[in-house]
Amino acid sequence: MENDQLITTQGKEGFRSGFVAIIGAPNTGKSTLLNQLLGQKIAITTPKPQTTRQQIRGILTGANFQIVFVDTPGIHESKHLLNKVIVDWATKALADVDAVLLVVDITRRWPATELAILDLLKHTGKPVLLVLNKIDLVAKENLLPIINEMKDFFPFESIIPISAIHNEGLALLLDETMRLMPEGPQFYDATFLTDQTKEMFVAELIREKIFLMAEEEVPYSTFVEVEPFEFTRDRKTITIHATVYVEKPSQKGIIIGKDAKFIRKNKRLVLEELKQMWDARIELDIWVKVLKNWSKDQKYLKRIGLIE
Repeated sequence: MENDQLITTQGKEGFRSGFVAIIGAPNTGKSTLLNQLLGQKIAITTPKPQTTRQQIRGILTGANFQIVFVDTPGIHESKHLLNKVIVDWATKALADVDAVLLVVDITRRWPATELAILDLLKHTGKPVLLVLNKIDLVAKENLLPIINEMKDFFPFESIIPISAIHNEGLALLLDETMRLMPEGPQFYDATFLTDQTKEMFVAELIREKIFLMAEEEVPYSTFVEVEPFEFTRDRKTITIHATVYVEKPSQKGIIIGKDAKFIRKNKRLVLEELKQMWDARIELDIWVKVLKNWSKDQKYLKRIGLIE
């Protein structure tokens, strides 16, 4: 997991490469799909909608291909500044990709949103694969009506039923995606799985645990900043300093918790996950601060990279 310059090396003859946007309504399983395609977690996932706030690139490289998947926030209608910016990020992702995966949760439809997304896709001219997710949760005979309904709305390249969480249908999805990739160069080093820095990943991981543990508006009122890691000389110990920002003093109290139980549990869960991924001793400090109405202020949205 590194953040390096795009390398854009000359591809071999027959080498296929390209960028693929993963889009859809909130909470359809886009980030789960990305993690499963890569075989490693790079995007946080929770049962709550609007977990993802920014584009996250996942890089899948094989002997004769490289596909850069762009995970995007769920597209929805909102008057809130933060959510407007999030949706803008998602729609911008369509401008520079070679193909699109439209992910639909067949257990929880968003008809108006689906139609709005399809209308957006018609104007892009990009080839689109319709990905019907969570087929493990419905009877197979319920799939055909959905397929017939959706194919009348848009000329999809293919319609592929999957269960992202159970890795079902993903081999076919990858084959169909590869078919849409043009011959081209290798954009990233073959060892890269994402363009996120490790600091960005830890910040997202802390936020994921807040989403899983906290109720109501608190998770949506937080953002996390992580300072550059500190390493011991032998690089066997990593010290991480993180700050969780909230909008109200009452939210700070919730994030810290009675006798600091909430923040200690958050720290424990994050450390458990990081220690499974990284071969190092990790020391993590998490502070909580109030930044009043940050989600309504453009300068703070710029600070966390949501506005350029």
